[in-house]
Amino acid sequence: MDKARRVFNLMIEKGCAPNIVTYSTMINGYCKAKRLDEAMELFHEISQKGPIPGTVTYNTLMQDGLCKTGHIEEALELFQAMRNRGLGLDIVPYTILIDGLCKAGHIEVAKELFHQLSDNGLKPDVYAYCIMINGLCKEGLPDEAYRMFGSMGDNDCLPNSCCYNVMIRGFLQNSYTSKATQLLTEMVGKGFSADIFTATLFMDLIVHSNKSILL
Repeated sequence: MDKARRVFNLMIEKGCAPNIVTYSTMINGYCKAKRLDEAMELFHEISQKGPIPGTVTYNTLMQDGLCKTGHIEEALELFQAMRNRGLGLDIVPYTILIDGLCKAGHIEVAKELFHQLSDNGLKPDVYAYCIMINGLCKEGLPDEAYRMFGSMGDNDCLPNSCCYNVMIRGFLQNSYTSKATQLLTEMVGKGFSADIFTATLFMDLIVHSNKSILL
């Protein structure tokens, strides 16, 4: 990143003003290098002087910079700033923030944001559902997660292999063995299969309970 910054500074010295793509690339690089302070410095620079940051720049900083490093409050503030600027928000920034909130254990705020999707004319996709289902299960709420799993069709969004595996693992991790086995049978009937993580949990169950489960 230091070499990239020298080239970046040289562009400015030569009178070649960086555009938003260049700034976004630099911000992304700093985020991936876990140099958040420098990423934020560049972001504040363009916010005040231009070029005006778009959704890609905001999303990059929110996902790779703030959420991944546990700066959830700052991520929420950045999300609100996107709204205040009147940027046309699609499902991507919502999903980024919901994922960050779930991983940080802020499940109630994540649920609130998830339900705001429909209020803003957006429909959650499979990825958004998987994130919420996983978050609910990790918070010990498998029943609520399963209700959400069952409601996916209401938004014309059918569970895929990922969603089935996430829900099954959630059941197993919360000792809902019977429900996990039933859902596994349903999943296989739809042509999906257990991934390595789900299979490992079932194998562990078999070893410790001497039960036979056909994967």
